[in-house]
Amino acid sequence: MGVEDLLAYQKAFDLAMNIFETSKAFPKEEQYSLTDQIRRSSRAVCANMSEAYRKRRCQKHFVSKLTDCDAENGETQTWLKFAAACNYIPKQMYLATLEKSQEVGKLINYMINNPGKFGSN
Repeated sequence: MGVEDLLAYQKAFDLAMNIFETSKAFPKEEQYSLTDQIRRSSRAVCANMSEAYRKRRCQKHFVSKLTDCDAENGETQTWLKFAAACNYIPKQMYLATLEKSQEVGKLINYMINNPGKFGSN
């Protein structure tokens, strides 16, 4: 089993790709600010989860990297709120994307609270 088999990873990857596609329509003046930030934070969830999974033999390292995932997911939610407030995405899209991000957060928190189920000692 690899990190890509984890439901949290799969949902986080899908969310990041959804945000990538959605952010293509953001205004050009947001390219180096909101667009860049939301793409980076959403992708960082997967990147940190990959790193956490490879560090899972040491519970403290595993949990530490998972808390980084959680932080990046929280940052993504903040950027989503800005995108909605600036009317770059419709309210329904914001709510649906936020719900997906919250689901990812719940899965990450499950992993944080149950590291032994993921091969952590």
